[in-house]
Order: sequence, then C-alpha cells, then structure tokens
Amino acid sequence: MRRLSVPGAWVHEPQVFPDGRGSFHEWFRAADLEAAAGHTLGLAQANFSTSRRGTLRGIHFADVPPGQAKYVKCVRGAVLDVIVDVRTGSPTYKRWEAVPLDDTGHRAVYLAEGLGHAFMALTDDACVLYLCSEGYAPEREHGIDPLDPDLGIEWPSDIAPLLSPKDASAPKLAEAGERGLLPSYEACEAYYARLRAGGPAVPGVRTEEPSLSPSGR
Repeated sequence: MRRLSVPGAWVHEPQVFPDGRGSFHEWFRAADLEAAAGHTLGLAQANFSTSRRGTLRGIHFADVPPGQAKYVKCVRGAVLDVIVDVRTGSPTYKRWEAVPLDDTGHRAVYLAEGLGHAFMALTDDACVLYLCSEGYAPEREHGIDPLDPDLGIEWPSDIAPLLSPKDASAPKLAEAGERGLLPSYEACEAYYARLRAGGPAVPGVRTEEPSLSPSGR
C-alpha cells in the first residue's frame, strides 16, 4: 500500500490479471493493511452506494474514539475520492488528497479514524463499497461542506455537484471547529496507538446498530 500525503491514509494499487474471460485482482489484503497502519481492520459494517454522475457525498467523519476507519473501492464506473485531514492540531490540518477510483485500475483507499471522507461520482451508476471499522452511529457522525472555499477541494469543474440536503447544509470547516465537532489530532494519535498495541475497545463507547435510513451518506 502506498502512503498518501494525508497521514493515516493509504492507497492500494493491485496488480490486475486480465484474460479472455475477464480479469482478477486482490482488492483487500489484511496483511498489507496491517503492515501499513500497524494494526488490522476490525470489520464491523460493509456499505454499498450507487450514485448518478455529479453526486457528491461527504465530507463525513465520526467522533474519536472510536471514529470510523474506511476501506473504499469503486466496483463500477468511476469516482474522485477525497480524504481530508480535519483533525485539529494536526501538522497537516486542512490538507486533502484526491484519488481516482474506478473499475479499471481497481485502486482502493484506506483512511484512519478521524479523517474526513468524500467522493464525487464521475459516471452514472457509480458503485462504491466501504468496509468500516465501526457501525453507523448517527449521534457520533458529522459532516463538513465539501464546497468550503477554505478547503479549496478541486472537484471537476465540468460537473455540477449534486448534494443531499444534509450535506448541503453541513457547516464550513471553521464553523465545525468553533462548535467543537472536529476530532483532535492528539485523541486520534492516542487511539491509533491503542489499536497498534492491540488494546480492548474503548471503555464506555458502544457501537450502535446501523440506522435504517442513514440519510446523506
């Protein structure tokens, strides 16, 4: 796995083996992720989304601890996946990196707990899979306006963004910070160290059952 410029994020670039029947590739290897992040991915939930061209989902993140790490892959069509450092106190706070994900190169991205995540569908019927370390818990999840000029994410200029009402009304990064919604770099680093040490679940934090209608995801 190749480390991205946002600490805590990596991209997996598999070798694809095509033949007359189609193709084969390994899109997730636990050993590779453990070698990169220093711990395994505890799989608690797997999500699947379909999106029409221009759909912009995010920026989403969750309170840390326990946060929600994600391993993301586009299995049909193409998306522009973006990872944002929203951890206050981080040396790379506000840095973002975009990674094209599609059904030809078959790249996948991993982002650690506390990082923000968003993507824009570049094709109709873009299908995305997410492996998540924690289940969906609406009371711990937050969003940031993906069009916040202070972040300056370079979304494709030739595609009109289509946002859910929830994402369209999300606060700007500065407002989210003022409201105390952003995870701290210190808390995230402490949680990563606990994962690397193989420690137990954080006391007092319980993973909720996924909501039946996680709107805006």
